[in-house]
Amino acid sequence: MKRRTALVASILISASTWCAAQVPWPTRAITMIVPFPPGGLADLVARPVAEAMSRDLGQAVVIENKAGAGGGIGMSYAAKAKPDGYTILLALSSLTVIPEADVLLGRAPMFALADLRPIARFTADPTVLAVRADAPWKTLKDFMDDAKKRPGAINYGSSGNYGTMHVPMEILSQTAGVKMTHVPFTGAGPAVVALLGGQIDAISSGPATVLQHIKAGKLRVLAHWGNGRLTSMPDVPSIKDSGLNVEYAQWSGLFIPQATPEPIAQRLRAAARFAAQDARVNEVIQTAGSPVQFQDSADFEKYVQADARRMVDVVKRIGKVE
Repeated sequence: MKRRTALVASILISASTWCAAQVPWPTRAITMIVPFPPGGLADLVARPVAEAMSRDLGQAVVIENKAGAGGGIGMSYAAKAKPDGYTILLALSSLTVIPEADVLLGRAPMFALADLRPIARFTADPTVLAVRADAPWKTLKDFMDDAKKRPGAINYGSSGNYGTMHVPMEILSQTAGVKMTHVPFTGAGPAVVALLGGQIDAISSGPATVLQHIKAGKLRVLAHWGNGRLTSMPDVPSIKDSGLNVEYAQWSGLFIPQATPEPIAQRLRAAARFAAQDARVNEVIQTAGSPVQFQDSADFEKYVQADARRMVDVVKRIGKVE
């Protein structure tokens, strides 16, 4: 009798496992958390990617902008979401900074990097130093010379403390030995609006966020945080060209809660790859000035871990920013 009961139980378990494996996924809409307001790089990448993933998955991928704390609020929300694949995250490189910044500030981290699993990288661009077209600075030298003459007088905007617009400016300030005033906003979009409106003097931003305003003659880019020349801005020199050893890349990528079942993770990985190879996605992102630089999950995970190790030292050098 016991043997028969065990056999029946085994059959039932096998049957339920087989049925679970056959259940199609997804069966409803997926929410893609973008932890910044519309108008910044994360939102510019997320919208065409979400549309392409929707086509591949056969279900809508809906953008939800959840801004605040330099991206930390949205990132934390996604990290703690139910790991069923229905909540995914389109994050920027500030993802590797925020947990370290929380530790530095003596507070419990909003999330841990280990709570999230990297699925795909879509872009990786050096940030650019943008000022208004009517600003007095025509070159990086003009800008830095003025910053040295007037400590704290030049102010710059960012997407929040320790975010992808704050960190590169702090690296530049420390390397050059100058002091500028940091003005945090809730995202890149509001910071760009403030720059256009004259409330701030400069920003460090991904090329895609400012390219349209450069073409319209409203902004000027003085330099970038990369090597060589940018495809979208071939006339703009790097900061390294001026003799300052400064480098920073703003990347965007897809993440899911770490405990997401492997079959769902692999399905999302395939959809992300489909999006990165999609002609419409490439056209939109390329036109914005930030070409697709895809990395699949394994390579992206290594990239994220290396970036996180580097950012630990950067955050410590920046110190406490309340």
